[in-house]
Amino acid sequence: MKDYVGVIGEALVDVVVSDTAVPRAHPGGSPLNVAVGLARLGETVLFAGRYGTDEHGQVIQAHLESNHVHSVLDADELASSVATARLDPTGAATYEFDLDWTLPTPDELWDRFRTVMNQLDGEQDVAHLHMGSIATMLAPGEATVMEMLRRLHPTATISYDPNCRPSIIPDRAASRARAEESVALTDIVHASDEDLHWLYPELTLEQVVTHWQSLGPAIVVVTRGATDILCATAEGTWEQPIVPVEVADTVGAGDSFTAALIVALHDRGLLGAASRSRLRALPQAEVASVLAFAAHAAAITSSRPGADPPSRTELDAALDAATSSAASADGAQGHL
Repeated sequence: MKDYVGVIGEALVDVVVSDTAVPRAHPGGSPLNVAVGLARLGETVLFAGRYGTDEHGQVIQAHLESNHVHSVLDADELASSVATARLDPTGAATYEFDLDWTLPTPDELWDRFRTVMNQLDGEQDVAHLHMGSIATMLAPGEATVMEMLRRLHPTATISYDPNCRPSIIPDRAASRARAEESVALTDIVHASDEDLHWLYPELTLEQVVTHWQSLGPAIVVVTRGATDILCATAEGTWEQPIVPVEVADTVGAGDSFTAALIVALHDRGLLGAASRSRLRALPQAEVASVLAFAAHAAAITSSRPGADPPSRTELDAALDAATSSAASADGAQGHL
């Protein structure tokens, strides 16, 4: 069995509204989407995100269970969080939130992680921790998350997606300071261009990724919708091609990218603090291969409505098809 991947962040119900379709509701929240994406790609996932005993909470719990994500928190008596996603004619989403981010103390939360691990087999440990969105920024839970991050850093690799929500946390300076504090304790960062434009309106994306990579991460990645991916490592900054797709909507696409990025690194034995030096030394060509894997996952999710990340079988099939297509194209060129 693989070591566990932990995810900390919000679980909620997304209500998707557009001018062309009947409103639909489904479980979501960036960290929950990442947890489900990881599980569908074969990881054993421990998820720490609160939800209530209400109808929305029952939907969230059923979604976690059906995707074999192990929740370390039981449902509580507070209302479950809700996000309303409004789609524009291109399928891009903007969000409004009604949520609560209450967590146990760090000691209590780690005890709950340990309880679930013992129930599973008691022999594995958390090799990697992903956190993001409001987890590190919204009180009162942010204090627990930051302490968990500091505690696990000596033994686990860390990934971070700021997934900024100005409607929830409008203080740009405070958000920027907390983002940089988190980045400095992180090995892998995935942000969107919208995140970085909001955090650093005075800087170019290239300046931001270079700055963030200098704070400590091995890999800083920025996805930019239909524009090529921007990546910074110790070797420098470059662009990685996206995977073109007919977009149904973009809900959850970035989260699928994050999940697949983590899985691709786990496949290479690069998760866990003991692998940190090898992760930092990963050559650009290998990072590009990891990003291509993640980009295909995001493309599959974008091709269908809602946050519906691919299974490992679906993603492997897409990668095989892309490889065959590229080989056929090379062969055709060879006969010109």
